[in-house]
Amino acid sequence: MNGFYPEGWNTEKSKKSFTPTELKEAKLLQTVLESNVIMCDASHNLVVDLGCMKGLIPRDEGAIGITDGTTRDIALISRVGKPVCFIVENFSADSSGKPYALLSRKKAQELCRENILNNAQPGDITEAKVTHLESFGAFCDIGCGNIALLPIDAISVSRISHPSDRFFVGKNIRVVIKNIASDGKITLSHKELLGTWQENAQMFTAGQTVTGVIRSVENYGIFVEITPNLAGLAEPRQNVYAGQQASVYIKSIIPEKMKVKLIIIDSFQNNYSPEIKYFYDGNNISEWDYSPVDCTKHISTKFCS
Repeated sequence: MNGFYPEGWNTEKSKKSFTPTELKEAKLLQTVLESNVIMCDASHNLVVDLGCMKGLIPRDEGAIGITDGTTRDIALISRVGKPVCFIVENFSADSSGKPYALLSRKKAQELCRENILNNAQPGDITEAKVTHLESFGAFCDIGCGNIALLPIDAISVSRISHPSDRFFVGKNIRVVIKNIASDGKITLSHKELLGTWQENAQMFTAGQTVTGVIRSVENYGIFVEITPNLAGLAEPRQNVYAGQQASVYIKSIIPEKMKVKLIIIDSFQNNYSPEIKYFYDGNNISEWDYSPVDCTKHISTKFCS
């Protein structure tokens, strides 16, 4: 977002070996850099590999909230072996005269956060990296380790039992900023980027047999997801359960009722999940209408500033 990216978004950038001149220039310009943490010492200071020298991020500069306790030290320990963003604050030398750089991840986060709060608005689309999964949603890094929540019901139109049905920790995704609260907390959405009912349905035709995931088993039928934003209802069948992969015959596609009728050919256990495809590649979306034009049922989202 305006030059700020989630930590580890660009893997090549994370592996860069800096020269002393580059580090001095970055200090002067207060440029956000990124490199890998190689150690967290007993005092929870982070040691960063800069190539030409080591970098030290003191514990209190490791993240927003570390000083006041709102961020736990596990947030620092868990960065070992992973990239972090930082600002070069100063240079010093150890007891043997070896130079090292004093860095601040906290300052990089503050610069990114200030940029978001001053410039972003609901409907803006940005990159994100999934950092943690809970039953109620996915926590995502939207820049320099700044975390926002993507609620489970905003992940896709097709309902899932847990965010792990759709994502894994470390996955790069695109998200929409849904709300920025007065306290600075940001809520995200994702389903609006996965296409409308019509856009998803156009990838299939009646008579095809395709792969899907059983998401729900009801008395009247079985809901099978064939894309993250498109599920159909299959006729009841014994010995099937949510989470199974299924091969399904597409019986009919009915836009005016926003329905896809299916017949399950076979079901089996497999770690399959339909591929995430983004249908919208713009930078902002003000409103989104999922439903076909002639459908009586209406599903839509409006992003209001």
